[in-house]
Amino acid sequence: MDRFADMQMFVRVVEAGSISGAAERLEVAKSAVSRRLAELESRLGVQLLHRTTRRLSLTDSGRAFHERAQRILADLDEAEAAVSQAHTALKGRLRVALPLSFGLLHLAAPIKDFMALHPEVGFDLDFNDRQIDLMQEGFDLAIRIANLPDSSLIARRLAPIRHQLCASPDYLQAHGTPTRAEDLRQHVCLAYSNLPNPGIWPYHAPDGTPGSVQVPVKLKANNGDFLYQAALAGQGLILHPTFYIGDALRNGQLVALLSDHVWPELNAYAVYPPTRHLSSRVRALVDFLAKRFEGEPAWEPQNRRRIEG
Repeated sequence: MDRFADMQMFVRVVEAGSISGAAERLEVAKSAVSRRLAELESRLGVQLLHRTTRRLSLTDSGRAFHERAQRILADLDEAEAAVSQAHTALKGRLRVALPLSFGLLHLAAPIKDFMALHPEVGFDLDFNDRQIDLMQEGFDLAIRIANLPDSSLIARRLAPIRHQLCASPDYLQAHGTPTRAEDLRQHVCLAYSNLPNPGIWPYHAPDGTPGSVQVPVKLKANNGDFLYQAALAGQGLILHPTFYIGDALRNGQLVALLSDHVWPELNAYAVYPPTRHLSSRVRALVDFLAKRFEGEPAWEPQNRRRIEG
């Protein structure tokens, strides 16, 4: 009885979503995987998987065993890697999920520099704004922009992601400049549709009082760059992350509005599964990114006011 082999087999079945897929990955007969899975459930005295003709799904016991098995196998891999790589360069591949626009604008250079430092490390990058299930989809790491809820993942903060209300000079010349948050109800607004309430823009007033304003949204899109280009073209007001608009605010293509208000602030995080021994490649990349982004982000316009506390 090889308990590590049984755990590896079970994890491969879950990853593949089928017994035949796991058998192919393990290069063994499908009947062998089915037999070992049945023997594992018999030994544990619980059902680990619901089986139908179309799919497999984890039982509650199976989900708990899968999480622990992943950790144990990761510990074993890390122990072997720590010994074999103690006197060698980092090597292997990293599968990383990145938010589309932030990744393209601000992560290309850091990843290029990391690869130059560690030439035997390769990357599989997934640029996508959807929520990735790291463990289920086999990612080593994800960069997320959010106020993270409690989860089973471990997160390390990389940088603040602040927002600023702004518009182009042409738009303001044609429609006037708002002087109060309530004035936004009379303006043409462009909104990011992936937010829970795209037409409600929250803020903190100059005295620190929280508030929000419901704005008329003429254009919604799930791509921030499209909205940014629309604002540059004078099509309306945007409440946008400063990592998009910092340069445009500095060079006058966009004008910051109600700058005495504080607009929403999120954070960019590196998140990864809670294995007890983090892969040396993942640890090195997280440390590199944290160092790269420490301090005030380079994209920030100058003299921004922040909420304290």
